[in-house]
Amino acid sequence: MAEQIAGMLGLVGVLSLLCQWLGWRMRLPAILPLLLCGLLLGPGLGIIQPEALLGDLLFPMISLGVAIILFEGALTLNFKEIRDHGKMVINLVSIGALVTWTIISVACHYLMGFAWELAILFGALVVVTGPTVIVPMLRSVRPSAKLGSILRWEGIVIDPIGALLAVLVYEYVVATNDPATHVLQAFGLTLLVGLGLGAATGWLLGLILKRRWIPHYLRNTAVLTIMLGVFVLSNAIEEESGLLTVTVMGILMANIKDLDISDIIEFKETLTVLMISALFILLAARLDSEAVMALGWGSLALLAVVLFIARPVSIWLCGIGTSLSSAEKWFLSWMAPRGIVAAAVSSLFAIKLQEKGFAGAELIVPLVFVVIIGTVVIQSLTASAWAKWLGVRMDAPQGVLIFGASVFSRNLAKILMDNGYKVLLADTNWDNIRLARMDNIPVYFGNPASEHAENALDLTGIGRALVISPYRKLNPLVNFYYQDVFGESKVFGLNNFESNSARLQMSESYRKRLCLFADGVSYAKIASQMSRGGMVKSTLLTENYTLADLMTRVGEGFIPLAWSKEGRLHIMTSETQLADSGYELIYLSSPVPESDASGDDDKD
Repeated sequence: MAEQIAGMLGLVGVLSLLCQWLGWRMRLPAILPLLLCGLLLGPGLGIIQPEALLGDLLFPMISLGVAIILFEGALTLNFKEIRDHGKMVINLVSIGALVTWTIISVACHYLMGFAWELAILFGALVVVTGPTVIVPMLRSVRPSAKLGSILRWEGIVIDPIGALLAVLVYEYVVATNDPATHVLQAFGLTLLVGLGLGAATGWLLGLILKRRWIPHYLRNTAVLTIMLGVFVLSNAIEEESGLLTVTVMGILMANIKDLDISDIIEFKETLTVLMISALFILLAARLDSEAVMALGWGSLALLAVVLFIARPVSIWLCGIGTSLSSAEKWFLSWMAPRGIVAAAVSSLFAIKLQEKGFAGAELIVPLVFVVIIGTVVIQSLTASAWAKWLGVRMDAPQGVLIFGASVFSRNLAKILMDNGYKVLLADTNWDNIRLARMDNIPVYFGNPASEHAENALDLTGIGRALVISPYRKLNPLVNFYYQDVFGESKVFGLNNFESNSARLQMSESYRKRLCLFADGVSYAKIASQMSRGGMVKSTLLTENYTLADLMTRVGEGFIPLAWSKEGRLHIMTSETQLADSGYELIYLSSPVPESDASGDDDKD
């Protein structure tokens, strides 16, 4: 029996990895292959039967998994960042969430015949969207930068807010049906324990981390262990208060001033991917196909309300007073796929409600999965055509992510921005980032290939990466990471290996296609030329002032970097052949002072 359990858990782990890979490869939300895998192995073939496999361990596993997911989501809820992302995002995660909750709850009561308690709980459960489903869709749909930013930040912020709403509604529903205790007393005690213990633990843990009372190598382990311990303690003090406690704990830690939790978030995100993948397969595997069929036509009518009434009404109300056009509002009205938080939290609550004898609780999970499947499948298949028809889809993104914020990169970024291209500088050196900020260049401080960057970086409008840093060990990691994001032909790097050794040389095919600028141009050469007075400049080449004229004027130190024509940016590589005129050329000038030109037609 032990070998069977170990084998099945190993199978779930391997399949979860395969499903995540398929989602990445097909540019679809990973939730789709995870869902199909769980349904196939569970109700389809009967290979995985979670209750029979795990027995009494199933509920604790789901409970701890949901606690980790909610805590990780809460760590990203920084109130300052919400304010920084515009009125529409603030409206969507407040007014929009309440409007959506109300409409879906009423529809669930009348269309499905749910009691009001279960109807309002169901409405709270399906408020959340989540970045795990939104971000892959945005990559394939490519809406305008403004719309992409709104949807992305809505997904990030609504995750913990929606989960907190669901937890509070669940606690209220349970309290109202406890004959031994007054509803206000039971609900008030849950709030007291959840808010009080969560805030106290979050503040104390923040103090411990800020004062470095825990060695760095134990930070992640300590935070996870303390969080799980507090979750169990909270439930022991007041039943069902643990989820509220860990959510409040994470939100408070996210908003403590000068507390750096980026490495903790990165660790939790890695753990959460594993938890999400395994949990979703197990949750889908325990779905009862007969229960789904028993929902009848009412479930499809409810899905229609979610798609065609709740979301559009929410968007148009939240859009009052904003600069969004009608086309942009209609696009946002069609983008609200539900994700793993709804599935995980609903499964946990359904188990608890069934144990407490709530009639109809067994229908919550099948109905939630109908909404998840319907919104993800329908919207992911139609969003690109909808965006194109509305005219809000971007062409191939022309923006640039530059890894390495040296003085050369900063000057190149300013020239690109002056020519109308979106630029983002990333570096692990704070001094470089500080200087870039002083030049009003958008920046990211940290490793752009990290898990934190995956959620924190807004790559809307950016379609290629230039790796121009002196960090030889980190450069390949960033290069390979963004080949996965943008495609192999959209990531360019310098040949930093100035050696005759075959072991240190780039392959000939890569060097010609994707090695930046020209043969022999390394980071050291660029830094040397900049230190001796070289400058990044931009010049319009015409029939009267050709490439030959420019090269004659600037001399031997001239290094072409990129060229721009009709709003499209082209990066120079070793095999690029430049035309003589008809475009804007961006180049690194010679360090030798120019003696025969006034420079009036250069922009630096």
